[in-house]
Amino acid sequence: MCVGDPMRLATINGIAGTTEDGQVIDLSLTPDARPGDWLLVFLGTAREILPEDEALKIRAAVNGLRALMQGGDLGTAFADLEARSPALPPHLQAALDAGQTTG
Repeated sequence: MCVGDPMRLATINGIAGTTEDGQVIDLSLTPDARPGDWLLVFLGTAREILPEDEALKIRAAVNGLRALMQGGDLGTAFADLEARSPALPPHLQAALDAGQTTG
């Protein structure tokens, strides 16, 4: 499984950018990125521009997993998921509502 890290873009120099924590990243896949944008970064390349709320949720989840792997606990890393009930995808909910229980 691959996990991207949300990072905030500080500066741009051509197709390279520098994040707020000083990492130099490739912006080739995100040509519309601007300083201040949150980016999903994997292996040194920005893959996607993220809304801030989504970036902060991903960052909390990744930090929680890091803490768990170091012997700590998740804390509130997945609070947004724990606060809601599981939901079926719309097509499966429609099938269930129609009385279908098998494929």
